[in-house]
Amino acid sequence: METVQSIKQRFEIIGNDPKLNRAIEKAIQVAPTDISVLVVGESGVGKESIPKIIHSLSHRKHGKYIAVNCGAIPEGTIDSELFGHEKGAFTGATSTREGYFEVASGGTIFLDEVGELPLTTQVRLLRILENGEFLKVGSSQVQKTDVRIVAATNVNLFDAIEKGKFREDLYYRLSTVDITLPPLRDRKDDIHLLFRKFAADFAHKYKMPPIKLDENAIQLLQKFRWGGNIRQLRNVAEQISVLETNRDISAITLQSYLPSESSNLPSVIKDKKAENDFSTERDILYKVLFDMKSDLHDLKKLTLELMKNGSAKAQDINANLIQKIYGSKETESEISFEEQPVSTIFSAESRSLSTPQIQENNFVENEEDFQFAETVEEEEILKLEQREIEMIKKSLEKNKGKRKAAADELGISERTLYRKIKQFDL
Repeated sequence: METVQSIKQRFEIIGNDPKLNRAIEKAIQVAPTDISVLVVGESGVGKESIPKIIHSLSHRKHGKYIAVNCGAIPEGTIDSELFGHEKGAFTGATSTREGYFEVASGGTIFLDEVGELPLTTQVRLLRILENGEFLKVGSSQVQKTDVRIVAATNVNLFDAIEKGKFREDLYYRLSTVDITLPPLRDRKDDIHLLFRKFAADFAHKYKMPPIKLDENAIQLLQKFRWGGNIRQLRNVAEQISVLETNRDISAITLQSYLPSESSNLPSVIKDKKAENDFSTERDILYKVLFDMKSDLHDLKKLTLELMKNGSAKAQDINANLIQKIYGSKETESEISFEEQPVSTIFSAESRSLSTPQIQENNFVENEEDFQFAETVEEEEILKLEQREIEMIKKSLEKNKGKRKAAADELGISERTLYRKIKQFDL
């Protein structure tokens, strides 16, 4: 049986952290079986090494190993990519295509960022985990596959389950065994080892002497948070190796290559804030619109009562309604319907709405004469629509045109966002 040390050497894994060693031990123990495995850890911690270890130590090692980044495949084509499609199943399907699960039969498939899968695809994946069956897109013939699934995610799937974005039954099917990789900030003794390895690799690659850190630089390296984990550390090592002519690196030099701690916060916090901001602003806009619609309805009702029953009688009947519309009568601007002609009811003081003067002898007892109310309402709806367009544009620009990220930020589905883009011709 392989040892942890031999696996590290074979897959070039650097570090002696107990949590890292435990993760490798679990991978070695679970490899000979066919049970599904869920690898959990932040982005950049090296989750892709675990499924390779499991595949290489399993009885499927001579079969195919396919790694699929679920977050990089558009929602509209992911079912075709994973399960295949029949000729003519959709526009552009000019021939029958095998999906990854069909191609990888007898081997291992690694589903990276499994938390990004659409709910419809999750249902198909659950069926494969339960009985190995799947349907190609556009086909009614059930097919079988013998594949071992290893999944990975950098999101909290329990939160995704609560939000309705991930199926609970699929989570328990995938996580028969959980393997958690620690973030780099929890492996402080391994940080300098990794940096030295990267420095040596880049010295060989670019044919130059390796860089070396002094004691203060090493301490700074270990104290830094490393939000991007190993990937970020590697990038910093490469930058310094290429740009610095002096190969002895001080803490001051190293600090110039490190981002400020304030900009090093996890992106999930920013995304959550943006999502909450959009949600709150949208709710306020809707509430304002609905309140205005209710007020306009009350105004139309009161005006019709005044026309039918006379101002004095209508004032007695609708006292509560009048108070709701015009507020309490505590100031000198108290409204008296007995002293004023009906045509002055809709003054600028009441609702700041500009309305045509209504002549006493030209009253018509239906709502067609009050189309100004609907006009105002339509204007408010138009303003809300323009605000919605502006929010969508800003979100798309912020996420560089990525519809899925923009939809998550706006709190809507990607399908709804696509429909809005077509509707507003964005």
